[in-house]
Amino acid sequence: MSQSDAVQRLQCTFAAEGPLRYVSHLDLMRVWERVCKRAGLPLANSKGFSPRPKIALAAPLAVGVTSQCELLDVLLTERVDLADTARRLREQLTAGLSLLDVAESPLKQPSLQSMVTAASYLVEIANDRSAHDWQSAIDDLLAREDIPWSHQRGKDTKSYDLRPLILAVELISADASPAVLRMRLRNDERGAGRPEQVLLALDARDEPSRIHRVGLELTRDAPRPAVSA
Repeated sequence: MSQSDAVQRLQCTFAAEGPLRYVSHLDLMRVWERVCKRAGLPLANSKGFSPRPKIALAAPLAVGVTSQCELLDVLLTERVDLADTARRLREQLTAGLSLLDVAESPLKQPSLQSMVTAASYLVEIANDRSAHDWQSAIDDLLAREDIPWSHQRGKDTKSYDLRPLILAVELISADASPAVLRMRLRNDERGAGRPEQVLLALDARDEPSRIHRVGLELTRDAPRPAVSA
């Protein structure tokens, strides 16, 4: 059997906090590649001139954002015991990385990236208004049919409607500083909502002091892992 023939698919759930908030998506992938190799996992590799391990994250985590719900897809050329694999992976984790679960997914399951539909965040920001004013701003935002938006990236300007990316916004606390909001934002091939843009649309004066991802939603018909460790 070649190193590209996968016989088992693992889905790892992990948290990324502390120093990892400053790590890019590509660097986080490299971290997991090193962790898996040092744990001795029989990784399946892609074919071609420059084969790479078949591991993939469900959704990019923006720099500055922490998470408790990230998903990692890992394809293996040999079957492994889940509990033993979780132990070996945890022994190799870097600071800020926590492995929460290792489960087996169907081998023919679509990629996690193609199944993600939405992401939820807890957002903290310096409190500059009353709970009533926060709620009024949220209600006005959600009542709008469209929110014309322009985003500058380098020399290019991208214009689009922000409203379809906002699925829900809820005020959790505004009794003290920081205020805490929960946001459920679309995250799929058509677009991904960004909490900081939602705050701007709410006329927030300050930048968020913390953005923490608390949930990733997969398409409803996606088969869920049946066994975990």
